[in-house]
Amino acid sequence: MAWSGHAFSRPRDVFAVNLSSFITEVFTWWNGQTMGTRFYTWRYGEKVGTDDAGNTYYRFKGGKIDPTLGFERRWVIFNGPAEATAIPPGWHAWMHQRSDVPPSQEDYVPREWELPHRANPTGTAQAYRPPGSTMGLGHRPVVTGDYRAWTPE
Repeated sequence: MAWSGHAFSRPRDVFAVNLSSFITEVFTWWNGQTMGTRFYTWRYGEKVGTDDAGNTYYRFKGGKIDPTLGFERRWVIFNGPAEATAIPPGWHAWMHQRSDVPPSQEDYVPREWELPHRANPTGTAQAYRPPGSTMGLGHRPVVTGDYRAWTPE
């Protein structure tokens, strides 16, 4: 970085990045976590584990039962945009009280035919677009001779 002659030129660049992330955290809920979630997690949360996508899972400290809900409160801090389909099946079961043991405490070995989990790509550039789709690449296949369009008489 070239010297601009201003004493705060370098720190201002760093401050802009921090200010940007601060504003994002204060005003958006879909980019990881908000300030309220950060405080709640710091005050009441206990880290349970992290998945392959970098999402971090929490519960009440000590597995305490929430008196309002009647069961243990669990939550996730997403690594990036909040996308529920980004939660792998094992963590999904734990989050929805289908399993008492989090995947971080299990010795699960996937079968050789199992593919790694990926989020639902619907609405993105990676979405499946079958041949003939208006959003797909290429052209609609030519109609063969077995179809005759209806015309009113």
